[in-house]
Amino acid sequence: MSDVSSFWSKWSPVLLSLLRIVAAFLFMQHGAMKLFGVPGAGDHKVELMSLMGFAGVLEFFGGALLLIGLFTRPVAFILSGEMAFAYFMAHAPQGFWPVLNMGEAAVLYCFIFLYLSAAGGGSWSLDRAMRGR
Repeated sequence: MSDVSSFWSKWSPVLLSLLRIVAAFLFMQHGAMKLFGVPGAGDHKVELMSLMGFAGVLEFFGGALLLIGLFTRPVAFILSGEMAFAYFMAHAPQGFWPVLNMGEAAVLYCFIFLYLSAAGGGSWSLDRAMRGR
């Protein structure tokens, strides 16, 4: 095996964890805005018992589970579905191209989470730590 291939094989689980952590941290902010009005949403919080409230719960608490890498595969699968639903519900009716209908983030989150549902949380996850016991 070449040195380059060996390097990427060694660092791949760490980079997977970094992708999970960064995506989850960014995703949690969407939920925090919906549920708590922070950061920067002011008094614009959604009704908890609404579709947007449910989305906020999934985004904040599901994002928190992904951030720490707990139940990564099932949580990521659910969040991938949420983002597909959000895209087709809110963005696709505004036009075909995600760059024009403001759906780029939803599409990226959908496929990142779908990937995480298959790949797991990586080496820096509670799933991995609990499996090691």
